[in-house]
Amino acid sequence: MSFITDHILSWVTFLPLAGSLLLWTVVRREGPARLLALGVALADFVLSLHLWFHFDPKTGVDQFVERVAWLADGRISYNLGMDGISLMLVMLTTLLGPIVILSTWRAVTERVPEFMGFLLLLQAAMLGTFFARDMLLFYVFWEAMLIPMYFIIGVWGGQRRLYAAVKFFIFTMVGSVFMLIGIIYMYYHAGSMDLRAFLALDLPRQAQLWLFGAFFLAFAIKVPLFPLHTWLPDAHVEAPTAGSVILAGVLLKMGTYGMLRFAMPLFPQGVATFAPLISTLAVIGIIYGALVALVQPDVKKLVAYSSVSHLGFAVLGLFSLTKLGVAGSLYQMLAHGLSTGALFLLVGVIYERRHTREISEFGGLAHGMPRYATIFLITTLASMGLPGMAGFVAEFMILFGTFGSTTLAHGRLLTVLASTGVVLGAIYMLWMYQRVFLGRRDNPRNEGLADLSGRELVVLLPLVVLMFWLGVRPGVVLDRVEASIDRVLAPLAIEGAAPAGLGAALTTPVLELPEGQGRFVFGNPEMR
Repeated sequence: MSFITDHILSWVTFLPLAGSLLLWTVVRREGPARLLALGVALADFVLSLHLWFHFDPKTGVDQFVERVAWLADGRISYNLGMDGISLMLVMLTTLLGPIVILSTWRAVTERVPEFMGFLLLLQAAMLGTFFARDMLLFYVFWEAMLIPMYFIIGVWGGQRRLYAAVKFFIFTMVGSVFMLIGIIYMYYHAGSMDLRAFLALDLPRQAQLWLFGAFFLAFAIKVPLFPLHTWLPDAHVEAPTAGSVILAGVLLKMGTYGMLRFAMPLFPQGVATFAPLISTLAVIGIIYGALVALVQPDVKKLVAYSSVSHLGFAVLGLFSLTKLGVAGSLYQMLAHGLSTGALFLLVGVIYERRHTREISEFGGLAHGMPRYATIFLITTLASMGLPGMAGFVAEFMILFGTFGSTTLAHGRLLTVLASTGVVLGAIYMLWMYQRVFLGRRDNPRNEGLADLSGRELVVLLPLVVLMFWLGVRPGVVLDRVEASIDRVLAPLAIEGAAPAGLGAALTTPVLELPEGQGRFVFGNPEMR
């Protein structure tokens, strides 16, 4: 057991890779391939629970660190680590792994071993991205995510799958090239690819502006931030259900994670300069995504544009440069992963039965599919940010943090405008639900549709439970990320990039949570 626990990050990262290799070389029959993929994903989730239960939330430094010299006399190393920020996104990734595989049990019938292998390979690349603390290693994992997602969309997608896959690949690759140039530049000055060496650099302001732009472009495309979002609706609509769930649940979070982990602490002068512009683009994305979702005739495309709106909130929270806003952004990543992932699973359920996603083709489904309608309604309310559910906690923290930000000259105006996105979100989600589930069942092709099966309930219920759990017990997450957020934001305070914004966050009173749920401290260290 010590061999596993001493190298737990490597086990969690590369167990899915080992499973994918077995699927491509040894296990070639459909039934055993499904069972092997599900077993590997479940085992990876169980391993990740070790990280959850043995994580020390009192320190913001990396834990479970593994470091082995790799290239250039150790200046490039195999360097893994995990803090509270990585922990939350890793748990989301390993949780969605078995859920996604189980959801494909009947949806994918062709080239099953290859499909399952690409799902596991994608999971390994995503986990490696969250753990990597060497910049070259991070870039390798970052680029590795492109390959399996390209094939998942391009081989098992819809009619325009090749167009969507190529567009996704080109957009992401273009941004990544600029980030690679920035990494090489910083390696030349730091003499090492270690993230700590990059953080220790004292770069002139002009260099920080250019480097921030290079890194931020790569991450903004991945989010995607308006106006770099055009690849996302095509990728979502053409991807199979499993691909859409992973794309919405985890892959989009790579952009906001990269901003928080790398772009913000490495280039504080760039953050100070561009925060107002980025926050404005985030608010435009919130409103634009909601308005476009409002007129979509396709349920899946509606959910895709809702992601543009919801991730705009995450970016807004980050660049409010308040601790409350940053914590809310991380919470939004989790809440969006649960609710939007569940929405794509639910859309996949009805598509398997009717082979259409046009809203006009439905109506009155609640009469014959009560379990399906109930879970869809719960997920719809979670996506809207209903109080008592995870999305409400996230949006409240982001809006509150932005409103109190003294870094953003028009923070209060941006908060008011962003709040309209919440209202629009309620409108397009409830209107969609009304047209699909309520009223009379006029279309005879909707007669006799089977309600959710036992397997489908097993897939959806964990996500529903977590939507409620994180909505009423935010301390479960906030207690584990507070110290890590402090540490990531420290370079901004040290460099004076945003002293007013951070100062406002540090003088905000303690947020006392209900008894047994812990507390989230927004005060200075002496207040703890």
